[in-house]
This record gives sequence, structure tokens and C-alpha cells, in this order.
Amino acid sequence: MNSPSSTVKGACGHDCPDTCGWVVTVDQGRATALVGDRDHPFTRGTLCAKVNHYLDKVYHPERVLHPMKRVGPKGSGQFERVSWDEALSDIAARWQAVISDYGAEAILPYSSAGVQGLVQQASLDMRLFGALGASRLDRNICGAVAAAGMTATLGVGSGIDPEDVAHAKLIVLWGTNTVVTNLHYWPQVKAAQKAGATLVVIDPVRTRTAQEADWHIQPLPGSDAALAMAVMHVMHRDRLVDEEYVRAHAVGYDALTQRLPAHSPEAMAPIIGLPVADIERFARLYATTQPSLLRPLIGIEHHINGAMQFRAVSCLPVLSGAFRHRGGGIARSTHALHYAALDMQSVERPDRWQPARTLNMRDLGKDLCDPALDPPVKALMVYGANPAVTIPNQALVEKGLAREDLFTVVHDLFVTDTARYADYVLPATSQIEHLDLSPAWGHLYLALNRPAIEPPGEALCNTELFRRLAKALGRTEPWLYDSDESMIRAALASGHPWLEGITFERLWDEGHARLSAPEDWRPFAEGGFPTPSGKAELWSDTLADMGHDPLPGVGAIRREAGLQLITGKAHAFLNSGYSHMNPHRKRAGELFIELDPADAATRGLAEGMLVRVHNALGEVHAHCRVSDRLRPGLAWMPFGHLEDASGVRRGVNVLTDEAPTDWGGGTGYYDAFVEVEGI
Repeated sequence: MNSPSSTVKGACGHDCPDTCGWVVTVDQGRATALVGDRDHPFTRGTLCAKVNHYLDKVYHPERVLHPMKRVGPKGSGQFERVSWDEALSDIAARWQAVISDYGAEAILPYSSAGVQGLVQQASLDMRLFGALGASRLDRNICGAVAAAGMTATLGVGSGIDPEDVAHAKLIVLWGTNTVVTNLHYWPQVKAAQKAGATLVVIDPVRTRTAQEADWHIQPLPGSDAALAMAVMHVMHRDRLVDEEYVRAHAVGYDALTQRLPAHSPEAMAPIIGLPVADIERFARLYATTQPSLLRPLIGIEHHINGAMQFRAVSCLPVLSGAFRHRGGGIARSTHALHYAALDMQSVERPDRWQPARTLNMRDLGKDLCDPALDPPVKALMVYGANPAVTIPNQALVEKGLAREDLFTVVHDLFVTDTARYADYVLPATSQIEHLDLSPAWGHLYLALNRPAIEPPGEALCNTELFRRLAKALGRTEPWLYDSDESMIRAALASGHPWLEGITFERLWDEGHARLSAPEDWRPFAEGGFPTPSGKAELWSDTLADMGHDPLPGVGAIRREAGLQLITGKAHAFLNSGYSHMNPHRKRAGELFIELDPADAATRGLAEGMLVRVHNALGEVHAHCRVSDRLRPGLAWMPFGHLEDASGVRRGVNVLTDEAPTDWGGGTGYYDAFVEVEGI
């Protein structure tokens, strides 16, 4: 007898601010449809161009369904099927040998946000590697620098509820292409604009979002802090600072005013690349319009002065007093708001971790190839990440992965570029095959992702994999074997007022619930900043103690010969995700580079030409596009292609290096400089 079809609510696990609610239809154990959840108040039943085809990924013929062991040279992608018992036994034996010979720090777990959720992203893996004393990983490639910069001023990297944009009269989308990367927030921005709010977009590229703005401000990359400093100068000069708010709720204002004379629009204009009149106009618009909302996401952190950029920008709503008003202030990631409410200590159990060194994920190539690293990385475990494509200095990363003495295990749905170098590739679950709690970093709705189907083949979710690895290693601690449901329940049982009424049972039935924040939540209307001083810190003793400038400033800006290369998200890909799937590759087309007409003419280049894009690190081939979206001196390429226009497996990160940000542990992805010539 055929079983009737059923529907199961869940949530997208991709690294995206929207965390869309979805509904999966299951017929006889097979998922036959996946659509947006119309009951979700934020995502409202729509999905992006990628997730609309998510089931193609789930049932893709090239999906890894069984453990596989390498039988060819590293990088060849040649594997043979083995049993789970054989794979786990061998992995455990190899790790134990590494620990015996070099110590546990010679094992490096390498993961990121390939699966974004409370327990599948970071729970039992943190417990196991922490208990072993393996090297820890700074996962700071995206978001951490922005949070660090804002925290230096405000004490937190979040800000106000993004949905309060409905009350704003001035909206500044700063370094974010909202139409592409924050799809479900865009209708709220447009609704506010239609209701009379002025929409300003600050971006070096005339993106689709910029085209919809009332005013597109097009500065030079990396000059956002200089722009913020110039705005502060005008506000102080013209007595547009809300001094009542600043005197009551900030420290360091007098010291800041001593610095501002050197940051006039006239002094900053050559750095910013804008006319003085435009800087003056923006400063006055911002200072005289309330409520004013700044909405930066990731763009401005990918420079070597990324933390200072966010620090300087986050000073503006302090000086303007925007935090007084509903819809005023700054709204970035809500990640910290979710995780402050949840009991994360019970999930990750840092009380059980052994002391260990920390390596930064941006430095993977350097660390794998550094003969002086002590101990050397001898075993690498990759899950929820594809560093061979997404990390700077791709050639050096691949050189490190090709080491014959490096034992590498990759847990993924597909044989990624990283997995091609693995000794073992282990099959992972898709989002519709495991349980997870899904906090969002773009809104205040918390979702429960229910498994809709059984994992195909022998695929395992992250948590079950680490339970089995713990057993193979002979570990008997009961907290290494907690169930996914028990960890989720413990996280929800924090007692935080924002989780009042949000239970596992409610989420199971309804799919999502809004954090119980006050309806008119203005976190800093009366100060109360979670900084050491309890006030907004225009002067930061913490930064001074770290050896950094205690006041906001311009920071170091990288300028070199050639064209400054900016990369952007592509509709068809999510970082490297979906790029192996032919329909998505066809939508994205072959790799291209976009140039301003003047730069193309200088180099004798024309639309459609095959060109060589190169610098000291390497080269890629791409098709030339000539566009007026850019200003002279810049080039733009989409990120996510696994092959360049000549069909060689190399991407944009061949051209980027590991230059560290000022603080926060990130890297200057957008500080790459290239030359372009015809082939």
C-alpha cells in the first residue's frame, strides 16, 4: 500500500542572512517538491534562484553516497568505495599515530559555514577536537572583522533589528548588494523608500541595488573609513552632533574632536575619490535626517583596514543620536542576538577542551607549507568548507593539500576541489536529511529544520559522524554522544527572556518563531552599550591595549599598480556551492572580468575578448566585458567559478593573498591588484 504524501517544514542552511523557511513534500520516502514557507513572516514563501533547485542537488547523480578512499595521486579525484568500518578504523589509527608522533595539535579541523546551524555547524565536532587537544581554527574569513570593528565602538557587532527599516527616513546600504545577497530584505527597503525614505547606496560598483537608489555614492574601495571620518568632521564643524546624547552615552568625544580637523572633506576627497561637494552633501543629509539607518553587511570588511572601516562607520549613529529613534542606528548581523539568547556553552562544551594553539583559516596554504610550523599540520579534517576554492592564495593552498605526508579527510556531499586531494571522502547529508536549529543572521526569526527524508546511501550528518569518530578513537565520555535533539533542547533552555515561549515542541509544529524581543526595541536609546565603559567608545582603551589606534581613523589603505580587483556574488552560485552543477554553470556562463571603457581602451581590449588576468601570485583567463558600472582603476569578477574561461580548474582566489586585516582576523580579499592583457 502506498503511503500518502506529507509535508515537512524546515529552513535553508546556506550562509545567507535570510535563513528562508521552506516546506518539503515527501511521497513514498522521496522529496518531490521544496517550496518557500508562506507562513514565514520574513521570507514569505519565496526562495532564491539557487534554492529553488535544491532538490536537484539532493538527487544529483554525482553526489557522494558512500565512504571513499583515495587510489590515485592527490588531486586526481580517483577513489574507491570502502565501508564505514574500514574508513573510521583507518582514520582513527592515523590520527592516533599523528598524536603519538607530533601531538594532537598536528591535527587541524577545518570547517566553515557550509552547513549553517546550531548543532550541524559546531557542536560535537568542537567537543571532540577540543577534548583531543587538536589545533583550533579562527573561522574569521567572513563577518568576524565587521563584528570586531563594530564591537570596538558599540560593544557588539549587531545593532538594531533590521526590520525596523520600516521606520527609517534615511536608509544607507553601505557595501551591500542587497538585491542579490539579502533578497528578502529588499522588499522592506523598497517599501520604506516608497513611504518616503531616501535610499542611499555606497558601493564602488554600480550594482543592481545601486541602480534602485535615490543616490549612488561611488567611492574608491577601502576608503569607507575616510568617508566616515569626513562626515564626522562636517557634523562637528557645523554643530550637527547630538552632543546631549554623546556627552551622556559616549566616551572619547573630546579626543575625537581634536583629530577631526585633519579629516576635512578637502583632505579626504583624494582618498575617497569623490568631489568635496558630494561628501558635504552626504554628511549634511545623514546628520539632519532622522531616523537614519546604516545597513552595512560584509563588503567593507574585506580590506586590510576592514575593522577600522566598521569602527569608523559605527561611530556615526553615536554622533548623530540616531539610536534614540526607532528605525535609527546601525543594523548588521543579528547572529550575536540569537547566540546571546541560546545556551551555547551547553552545545560546544568549552569546559572540556584541552589547551591548544589556534591557526587562522585564511592562512591554510601558508600553514600547510611552512617548514617552521611546530608541530606541522599532519592531519586535516575538512567539513562544511571548500578551502581549495574559497581561501586566498589558491595555488599555495593546493600545494599544501598535495603534500603526500598530509592525511586529509573531507566530509561533503560532492567531490569538491578540496576533496580531490583527500585520502578519504565521507558522504554528508543535505539540509533536508538532518535535524538542526537555525538562527538567522539577517532577522530575528529562529527556525527548526526538521529532517524530511532519510539520508541516501550511507550519508551521515556532521553530528553522527563525530559520534562515530569518537567511538573509533575509543572515547567514552558521554557528552561526546549527546543527541541532536538534546543539544537543541539544552540551547533553548537558557532562560533568556528572548526565548520565552519558544520551545522545541513549538518549533517542531510551527517551524519558526520570532525571538521575544520588545516590539519597539531600541537597544541603545538610553546608552547601555556592552563595552568595558558601558558607553559607546569613541576612544577605546581596549584597542590601545592591543597596540591599535584608540580613536577612529582612516587605517591602512592598500594601493598598488594595476587594477584593483573586486569580486561579487553570482546568482547561480553560493560561494563554490552549486558551481559543479551544469544548469547553474550554464546560468553563470564562463568566467569574465568587467572593466571600465577607459581601462579597456588603454589596454587595447574589447568586449568578448579572451584575456589574461594576472599578478605575482598567478593568473586566470576570462572574457572581457566593458561596462560603465565601474570607475576607472577597478575591475570586477564574479566569485564561485571552479574553472576559468580556458577550462583550467582555477578561480579568482589564485589572485588574492593572505594579507591580514588590522584586527579581527580576516583578510583583504578586495585588496588584490591585477593587470589584464589580451591572449
